[in-house]
Amino acid sequence: MASENWLEKDFYKVLGVSKDASEADIKKAYRKLARKYHPDQNPGDETAEKKFKEVSEANTVLSDPEQRKQYDAIRAMGSGARFSAGAGGPGGPGGAGGAGGFEDMFGDMFGGGRARTTYGGGPRMQYGSAGGDPFADLFGGGGFGGQNPFGAQQQPRNPDVEASVTIDFGQSLEGAKVKVNRPDQRSTTIRLPEGVRDGQKVRLRGKGSIGPGGKSDLIVTVHVRPHEVYERDGDNLTIRVPVTYEEAALGTVLAVPTTDGSVVRLRLKAGQEPGTRMRVKGRGVKTKKHTGDLYVIPEIQVPQDLTAEAEDALKKFTELAAQGDPREGLAEKAKVV
Repeated sequence: MASENWLEKDFYKVLGVSKDASEADIKKAYRKLARKYHPDQNPGDETAEKKFKEVSEANTVLSDPEQRKQYDAIRAMGSGARFSAGAGGPGGPGGAGGAGGFEDMFGDMFGGGRARTTYGGGPRMQYGSAGGDPFADLFGGGGFGGQNPFGAQQQPRNPDVEASVTIDFGQSLEGAKVKVNRPDQRSTTIRLPEGVRDGQKVRLRGKGSIGPGGKSDLIVTVHVRPHEVYERDGDNLTIRVPVTYEEAALGTVLAVPTTDGSVVRLRLKAGQEPGTRMRVKGRGVKTKKHTGDLYVIPEIQVPQDLTAEAEDALKKFTELAAQGDPREGLAEKAKVV
């Protein structure tokens, strides 16, 4: 397109982008409009054909940094300005302008010949003897409804392969290299990240099946065996620590094991409410993005198989440390109607 006509063309408006749009924004807008108005999608529609030419011209200028710079400068001068390009400028014989116009622009874009046919009497580009389908890349390989704009059938993407694996709790915390049995009876060794959760799906790019549509992904669902002591909630862990009547009543220092084999010590206050959670910061599950906490819940262990002497002593203790009815008012609080 001749640069002297740039004053009359608002290419940003044609593509529906702002004047400070990035190259990626311009490319995205052009692809969307090119799909919409391409003549093969709108046979015999002269309005669509005209719109297709406009968006193609706009993209040619705005996608080229040098031409875009010149275009912006000319537009900034106002309607009274006129620009006359030399032979090497955008409007000269070697540039985007001249008699070739729309067709020459596509010839340069795709590197092919300039033989032409028509869309309903108007200009239409045709590709040189090198062959190929330049719109296959332009439209991301997906084409229109499984085809490229010229009717060639695109190969569908191969379906992903799904498998599952069961690991121990410790492996889920530390990450592990494990062998996965695939549906095709083959096995694949994969590396699970530290902190992987029960039920989490791990996607391995290109490790699925191979076919006409290329390589698909392998999706592995991870199952984690429960631990005897630790319970997991998100990235936090909970451990329930048994305490005696005496410890609960008089207080004590609890030695609490952690997942790395070390021990942390927490002070249990005398008469602390049963079930109260005690937090140990940063000793939960560690992942790539976050580290959880460890929560300790003291639980009073009721003595079993008391001797007659022990029963008498307990009754005597109860008389000396009478606490009243611990369930007083519970029935009233439990009413729902």
